[in-house]
Amino acid sequence: MKVYKYCSSGNDFVIFYSKKKEDRKEFAKKICDRYSGIGADGMIVILDNKDYDFEWDFYNCDGSKASMCGNGARAAAMFAVQILNKNKNLSFMSGAGEIKAKVFDNNEVEILLSKAKDIKEDFSFEGKIWQGVDTGVPHLVHFCEDLSSFDLKLCKKVRDKYNANVNFAKIINKSFMQVRTFERGVENETLACGTGMAASFYLARLKNLVDDEITVSPKSGEKLSLRLDDEKNIYFKGMVRFCFEADYNIS
Repeated sequence: MKVYKYCSSGNDFVIFYSKKKEDRKEFAKKICDRYSGIGADGMIVILDNKDYDFEWDFYNCDGSKASMCGNGARAAAMFAVQILNKNKNLSFMSGAGEIKAKVFDNNEVEILLSKAKDIKEDFSFEGKIWQGVDTGVPHLVHFCEDLSSFDLKLCKKVRDKYNANVNFAKIINKSFMQVRTFERGVENETLACGTGMAASFYLARLKNLVDDEITVSPKSGEKLSLRLDDEKNIYFKGMVRFCFEADYNIS
């Protein structure tokens, strides 16, 4: 079968088109394996949808499904334009609802995320202050002075207790933030997480710690843009790279 590899801000995805919707949990684990498969943080299956440009099934590398992935959404939009010849202004259906995207000629992609919801009050756990928000998937955010305080064991404990992705965010100034994320489904720190950066930005804006439009840098070191409009819609923009296409032997 023909598959495609895309990289989006440090996250990598195996993407392919299919006319058939089915449970591909085991296949996702196999193809995302970095030793016996192609290797990726996630697998995206692009499917037909009569009301949208496409819909997707998104799988984490452990085979679990996720409603939304910000970096994956940007990669999927680029795939739809480059491989399926879709219009550069498009929309698709995800588990989190409709996602709108715009693909630019310089390989940047901006997506309109679903509105933030399920905003939690600050709470204390393991000596740190956390706040939760759902930006397509649930996230917990801890605002810190030093990103080296990011602790995998603590992140795993927080993830298991609250069943959410875990973010450490450092405010550099009103227009720049750095974020490190422990992702569910990968069960480790990743080089970037779009919905995690969006969650950190949104909560920081609620606290008036940042402006309506900022630059965010994940562990990959790439610079991405996040902005909030007057209706509290979150826009997420950054580069997407088409890595390669391959014929994958599924036998």
